[in-house]
Amino acid sequence: MPAPELGDTGFRVDAGLATLGPEALELRNELDAIFTGWGARAGAVAMAYPPLIAADDLTALDYWENFPHLAMTATGLREDRRQNLVVDSARPAVDHAALCDAGHVLPSSACYPAYLGLGGMKVPDNHLITTVATCFRNESHFDGLRRLLGFTMREVIFLGSRAEVLCRVADFKRLTSEFIAALGLPVEVRPARDPFFDADSRRSLMLSLFPAKEEFVYGDTVAISSVNFHRNFFGERCGIRTEDGEYAFSGCIGFGLERWLHALAEHFGSFEAALAEVRKEASA
Repeated sequence: MPAPELGDTGFRVDAGLATLGPEALELRNELDAIFTGWGARAGAVAMAYPPLIAADDLTALDYWENFPHLAMTATGLREDRRQNLVVDSARPAVDHAALCDAGHVLPSSACYPAYLGLGGMKVPDNHLITTVATCFRNESHFDGLRRLLGFTMREVIFLGSRAEVLCRVADFKRLTSEFIAALGLPVEVRPARDPFFDADSRRSLMLSLFPAKEEFVYGDTVAISSVNFHRNFFGERCGIRTEDGEYAFSGCIGFGLERWLHALAEHFGSFEAALAEVRKEASA
């Protein structure tokens, strides 16, 4: 089969889905290795989670209240509609009447399966996990590598006491800031809101005292990474406790790898030039 035509950009995006050529893929792999290395040096356990999440598992996380607009569901065909199904250029979508109820959801963030997988368990203080996932978001529009329907997210997840989690959030915010500064990327760190925390709830007071989410924004428009402090929201909802019996606090840092590709290629002029700069800083 011939390779897809990617033109001069080294990638192609159709309807929010990206095809990366070898140069872009090499840069994405290099970035992922750097971020994974930060996690490994901090003691993060590498995990791979199932590619789908049970729809009812997300109810406990208030997902259906806060992120219904992002949800992409997965299901099969009804048995009585499998014959003579027509999908072609004249009818390019499967008729919804032919679909079963959707019991699974495509992940919109890489960290949800980590919290769900620790449900009912005790974790040591300063428990770190790193994982990567192809995430999907049903955005209102798509825009090159800046905003995709499906994209790659590397995360490092922190669990433990409030003090330890805040320490890790600060450590990884510093690492990311220093890396960005060394590359010379025009990025600002900005506070952002997370709808996990209802503005009318008692958590709104804590939100005003400590920003729950901060984004690394490239070129005034593209959030390439974010650091998040969830307090003990996931600990309470999933029954995750520390060894002293208290609900675990949690936080994470996420790296949207295709967004990093966009920022680096635009800033340095090409994936090749960006890769050289990234490797230089990684080896410094």
